Amino acid sequence: MPPHPDQARWFTEEVDPHRRALRAYVQRAFPGVRDVDDVVQDSLLRIWTARAGRQLGCARAFLFKIARNRALDLLRHDRASPFVVVRDLAALPVAEDAPSCADVLSTAEKIELVAEAIADLPDRCREIVVLRKLQGLSQRDVALRLGLSERTVEVQVARGTRRCADFLRRRGLTATDAAL
Repeated sequence: MPPHPDQARWFTEEVDPHRRALRAYVQRAFPGVRDVDDVVQDSLLRIWTARAGRQLGCARAFLFKIARNRALDLLRHDRASPFVVVRDLAALPVAEDAPSCADVLSTAEKIELVAEAIADLPDRCREIVVLRKLQGLSQRDVALRLGLSERTVEVQVARGTRRCADFLRRRGLTATDAAL
């Protein structure tokens, strides 16, 4: 619904001329308000709405009172839930993505236990497990390198993996705990 012509004329003549002075007042009287323009805009909207419902005496005084109350509301809200404006995000003390000291120590202990489990394997089995699981050679490549059948490599890898899992279990770790 378009504004009533009298309302628009009243706003243009009685309220709008005070916009700059209102902005200066809010800036000076309430330096903690982050967005002065929002307070001014909100005050203008509130006086427009108030005038639509009733006659107002002194528009300037009422406008400044609205702005004062709005600024105080914002300051109270900011005090209750402080929001700090940050210009340089890189300067923020942010938690690192790096693992904690406890995690690093735990991982190091797990690696040491896995190394002990592998060292505990019989020589041939250990050699096959290292080539296949740690160095990432295919079953065929391990068989060719060691002069064994692929089936022997498969059996030795399964046996070595099972023995390592048993070794870790005896020391209180499950295979998923040791998965690094």
